[in-house]
Amino acid sequence: MPLVGSISTDTFDADIKDRHLIYSYSVPASQTESGKPEKWRYEMWFYNSDRIVYAIHGGPMAGRKNYQGATYQCIRPGELWQCNWLEETGTMCSLVYDIPNKTITTMLGFSKGHWENAHDAHGNKRNKDDLERWRGLAKIGSQNERTMLCEQAEIEEDFRGRGELEQIEMDWPVL
Repeated sequence: MPLVGSISTDTFDADIKDRHLIYSYSVPASQTESGKPEKWRYEMWFYNSDRIVYAIHGGPMAGRKNYQGATYQCIRPGELWQCNWLEETGTMCSLVYDIPNKTITTMLGFSKGHWENAHDAHGNKRNKDDLERWRGLAKIGSQNERTMLCEQAEIEEDFRGRGELEQIEMDWPVL
C-alpha cells in the first residue's frame, strides 16, 4: 500500500522521530475476561517518518510484536500528532499523540478475522509463520464487518530510542 502525505521534517524530528512511548489503557471490569479492572500495556516506537515499531503487553492482543509502514500528520506542532497504519490482519489503526497531556487516543477498525481470532494475531511479524497466519485473518469477512474500538491511554514512559523493542531494517516489507 503506498503511503501518501508529507510532513515538516524539523517539526517531526523535534516532536516524534525516534520517540518511544509506553502507555496503558485502563479497562473497566465489565470489559475484561477476568471480570476485574485491568491495565493493558502497549509500547510504541515512532522509528522514523514512515515506520513504527510496537509491542502489546496486556489485554486480548498481548504477545503481539510488529512494525509497520505509517503516515503521520502534525495537527499542532509540539502538541498533537496523528499516526495511521494498516495491519496485515486487515485492521486499520489511527493513533493521536497528545504531547502536553501525555495521552494516546486510538481508533481501531478490527477486521472480522482479527477481532474474532485475537489469539491468532499474537506473535512476531519477523516470524514467517506468524506473518502468514496474520495475512489469513485479513481474508475473513468483508470491509463492512469491522469492529470499531476507540480508547484513550495514559503515557507512563516517554524517551528516545528503541528501549527493549527489536530493531528493524528499512528493506523489510511493509504494507
